[in-house]
This record gives sequence, C-alpha cells and structure tokens, in this order.
Amino acid sequence: MFRRIDAHSHINFNAYKDDAEQVIARAFEEGTAMLAVGSQYSTSVRAVEYAEKHEGIWAVVGLHPSHLFEQHIDEEEISYTSVHETFDAAAYRALVKRSPKVVAIGECGLDYYRLPEHVPHEEVRARQKEAFRAQLDLAHEVDLPIMIHCRDAHDDLATILEEYFAAGKKIRGNIHCFTGTWPEAERYLQLGFYISFTGVITYKPKAADIAAAVETLQDVVKKVPLEKMLIETDAPYLAPVPMRGKRNEPAYVKYVGEMVAKLREISVEEVEKQTLLNTQTLFRL
Repeated sequence: MFRRIDAHSHINFNAYKDDAEQVIARAFEEGTAMLAVGSQYSTSVRAVEYAEKHEGIWAVVGLHPSHLFEQHIDEEEISYTSVHETFDAAAYRALVKRSPKVVAIGECGLDYYRLPEHVPHEEVRARQKEAFRAQLDLAHEVDLPIMIHCRDAHDDLATILEEYFAAGKKIRGNIHCFTGTWPEAERYLQLGFYISFTGVITYKPKAADIAAAVETLQDVVKKVPLEKMLIETDAPYLAPVPMRGKRNEPAYVKYVGEMVAKLREISVEEVEKQTLLNTQTLFRL
C-alpha cells in the first residue's frame, strides 16, 4: 500500500490543527506513510491518537530538550514559546503501554544552539544530558529505538551513546534531521545508528563552501550507506525545494528521496524501497 515513509513528522503539532486530516489524506494518496513524533507530553499524546486512528501512522513519544525550560524560539520557519516540562518516565511509559503503535522514544537529545538566556548554560546542558539519559534508560527498558535530536552537540551526544554501549546497554535508533559532518555521521554509524535526512539536503550549498572545497551536507548524503539511511520531512518545518518557504507536510518527503537518488546517481525507486525497508526494520513496523 505504501511505497515510502516519512520517518519524522509532526502532524500532531498545532500547525495542522485545522486541516490535519486533509494533510494525512494527501500523504496517503501519494503512497506515503509517516511517523508522528512528539516533543513533549501533550504532543506525544496527540501522536498516539493519530497513530491509533490511522493504519499508516505510528507514534514516537518523548521530550525535546528545548522544552526543559520555558523560552521563546524564533528562527526561520520556527517560532514558538516552549513550555517547561520535567521528563516523567512513568507518564511516557504509560503511553508506550497504551498502544502497540508507539514504536520509539523521542524526539529527545541535546540542543546547544537554543539555550535560554535566563539560566546558566552549564545548568541547561546538564539538565539536557539528564533528560536524555532518562529517555535512553526508558528506551532500553521497553526495548524501543530512540529518535534523537542533536544540534551543536554531536560530541557530547555521541559520547553518552558510547558510554551506554560500553556498559552493555546497546540502544538502537536514528539521528533525525542530520546536518553534521561525515566524521560525526561515521561515529553514529559505528554504533549501528541510522542517519535521517530532511529537505535541507535539497538546499543549495553555500558558494563559499563549494569554492573552498569544504564538505557539504550533500557530500555526506553520498557517503552514508543507503542501508543505514532514512528520509523524513520534520514537517511542518524545513520544506524541501520546490516547496521551500511553505508549510511542510509528509507528502513532500518524496522530494527528499528524489534528491538522495540524484546525489547518489541511482533510481528514486531504489531509494524509496531501501529507506522504507530501513524504517520498517528499525521501528519494527
């Protein structure tokens, strides 16, 4: 029925409060299934509700690092005021038990780019690490993969994962919306993690980087093994070319797959078939 899957969308966010069902229908008409990903308890609950309602949707539940403190986030395509939440393992564990459609813990991780100004940054980083470890522990306990957000914190995050592996707690999962370097990707790949790409790979690399022969994200796409790759939208954010500037939606994940195929000089069908299989394998769909 489905020929591709959006491995990370936020159809459960308020951006779709007026037309979520129409957006979902458009994706299904394109042959696109999706994972609905929570960023706090309320959106995690809505993710479960959508997954329970639709055969082609699965839920991911967890707490994003930006919601550990109240702060205003205002970037291109992203503007909201986060609501302070402390990670409650019991509450998220109950969501896992509520439905077999819950297939992962997340989106969680570390974000050193968005740090509230009213709290010492060392305290923020410490709290983020604590919440991330708590969600890794829950993922290990309930035997689910982890959906990881990482921005400007790859060394600290990979170090934590390596510590878990050294302790015998082998966590499986994916690094969502990857925009890092090849050495950073390689470090995750060595732990068995999948690397997930968004519409960012469709954006033209900076001319200065090309001129200086600096490695671009598109170069990384060429190097990540296809059998360890996922494609996603991160909708409603990061709409791919040719939809850039519009509200993103799961149906647009096809453009991400098309760019992967172009960069790797293979067919779109091969990309869609393999990334669908990868997503099914990782999340046991």
